[in-house]
Amino acid sequence: MKPEEFKQLLSQKAIQLTDHQMEQFARYFELLVEWNEKMNLTAITEEKEVYLKHFYDSISLAFFEDFSTNKSICDVGAGAGFPSIPLKIVFPTLQVTIVDSLNKRITFLTELVNELKLEDVSLYHDRAETFGQKVEFRCAFDYVTARAVARLNMLSELCLPLVKKEGFFLALKAAKSEEEIIEAKPAIAILGGKFQKEVSFELPITDDERHIVVIQKKKETPKKYPRKPGLPNKQPIK
Repeated sequence: MKPEEFKQLLSQKAIQLTDHQMEQFARYFELLVEWNEKMNLTAITEEKEVYLKHFYDSISLAFFEDFSTNKSICDVGAGAGFPSIPLKIVFPTLQVTIVDSLNKRITFLTELVNELKLEDVSLYHDRAETFGQKVEFRCAFDYVTARAVARLNMLSELCLPLVKKEGFFLALKAAKSEEEIIEAKPAIAILGGKFQKEVSFELPITDDERHIVVIQKKKETPKKYPRKPGLPNKQPIK
């Protein structure tokens, strides 16, 4: 997907990018490639692949959710900034918080945010388990996202404590998650969430599958969750 195709295909989804936003995406790509030579940010570095599998893929969340009205989003384990930074470029009023356990990635994201002159972006070097225990962040966000390969029961334990009541946890998956959803439902319920739906679609050009698991926060998460670092992975809630 070339940048021109990227802009055109988004316009078909009622997302109109300005010249300034296209310049921000171009600079994002340049910095991603430049920093990737110094540290492992992504295995995808070809321009057409980055625009499709990182930028377009991230923005696809906006095909199903509304990020246009001063909403807040916490991106857990954002890596090189996906999906939150592409969403921030498209929706400048979005309040973004990024949590990542690797300080080198936070250093990259700090330069990226400064270069793109993005406002209302907060970056935290922390583990999701400990971040979610901090009073100021529990039940604080309209949306919490995770674009990770971890199983849904573990992701729910890391992410749902951060979601506001009536807010949403959005898990981005590359494959259909029916088995994971069934497995995760007890944990989701204990943590105050309710499974709403799984949205399935295909990326343009490649027809790669994408799935978004939508979980709504219906009640407060018990204070004892999340647990000590490592437990969600070693001993997930059943």
